[in-house]
Amino acid sequence: MRGLLERLALALAVTALAVTALAAPAAAVSSAHRCTVVEGGKLPADTGGPEALCAAVEQAIASAAPGVPYKAEIRVLSRARLAAILVVGGRTLPQQNFAIMDRELNRGAIERFAQSLGAEVAKAHSH
Repeated sequence: MRGLLERLALALAVTALAVTALAAPAAAVSSAHRCTVVEGGKLPADTGGPEALCAAVEQAIASAAPGVPYKAEIRVLSRARLAAILVVGGRTLPQQNFAIMDRELNRGAIERFAQSLGAEVAKAHSH
């Protein structure tokens, strides 16, 4: 019986270590990413994709509101429309919408959208 309990305790300890090892990188990754893109596959290829969109948003917010805690969830509604929900300092801001009427999204449009989000974060932080 004692041998069985020792093996069971060892198995539980190994399982706990494995779960901790798997959870730690996931937590580090999710805490590092304050920007997420939903339905990024809808973005036109020349925008650079979801990674480029988040990079532009993160850079614009860091420039406009350095050190301000935020989360951004960006939804790609179509190849010409974006919407973002920003949470700044725990407060959810009204949805931000962006659209191009005469063509698809491109890198310039992504940059303008990112700059507008940066301005919204800075404005929310100053109030």
